[in-house]
Amino acid sequence: MRIREKAATIRKSFQRPKFWVTGFGWCLAACAGAANTIAFKCWMLYASHVTGSTSNMAFRLEGYQQGEYGSESLTEACSLVFSFLAGAYACGLLIDKNQVHFMGKAFYGLALVLNSALLITAAFVPGRLVPACFVSAACGLQNAMCTSHFGAIIRTTHVTGTVTDIGSTMGRISMIFLRKACRCAPLNDIDRAEIGVDARKLAVLAGLWSFYLIGGLIGIYMENVIPGPRALLLPAFVTGSVGLFYMACRRLLKNYIKKLEQDRFTADLQEAQQALAHMGSRLHDLEAGEDKLVVELDADMGHMIEALHEVEADFDNVYGESGRELARQACGKSCIHLVKWQL
Repeated sequence: MRIREKAATIRKSFQRPKFWVTGFGWCLAACAGAANTIAFKCWMLYASHVTGSTSNMAFRLEGYQQGEYGSESLTEACSLVFSFLAGAYACGLLIDKNQVHFMGKAFYGLALVLNSALLITAAFVPGRLVPACFVSAACGLQNAMCTSHFGAIIRTTHVTGTVTDIGSTMGRISMIFLRKACRCAPLNDIDRAEIGVDARKLAVLAGLWSFYLIGGLIGIYMENVIPGPRALLLPAFVTGSVGLFYMACRRLLKNYIKKLEQDRFTADLQEAQQALAHMGSRLHDLEAGEDKLVVELDADMGHMIEALHEVEADFDNVYGESGRELARQACGKSCIHLVKWQL
């Protein structure tokens, strides 16, 4: 029974983002891949490679000190990094939450339109460094907008972390099968739960990498058809269209999205209540010396507190400021209820 409970906890540790969220992230990854390859073909500068640009800063600093490079080379490396930072900063001003909630005050549509405007500006501004900085700022803005959602970290403008996660996830899955094969033992419920969670993560991450690659190919062929920075108008059109559509249809979609949020709030509340009941029963039956069980209960407590915070966030998102205090009171009563169980 305890194995099944632990397997259920593992399955709840990761929820795959909803299909429309995943598809939206994949689409933005394709746009970023296209913008990055177009920037390199036009100006021989990668707009979204902050890691490479930071390393380039170190090279340029050393070269400037030795007299091998002029100040222009150092300025170029620094400008790309700080342009990306400025774009992410602008996103933080527009979107102050780290989850995708379309009912709050976050200006997702405005952020997408601003992203499109930066790409359009880069397409028409003469020069080499300045337009590349506009593309880098657009990448920073887009990357910051696609933050965590249901536990899945979605980064759409670079794939270093994505490939790292793909490799480590595949390694964990392979290790489970190898361990069972060496022991000639079948998979148990915990193994299946861990494989299922990693497989869902792998699907999201592999999609991001694939669409970034596809976007890069589209950008290359697009630049062949429309030589020069004007090819940036394609990713600008996609992000701008999505942003304008969201801004135009926000009120039309408001009731539908609110219904989705209410359903999720109900589900989170039920999950929190079930977790409280489960924790209470286990604390009531806890005997002295059961150190291993205490560790498991501590992990369960973390999941329960996280679920209560999700309930509060969903309630605030649906009902606004008035609902926030009610949600806090409900969470407080739930914690008091748990303490009574412990006593």
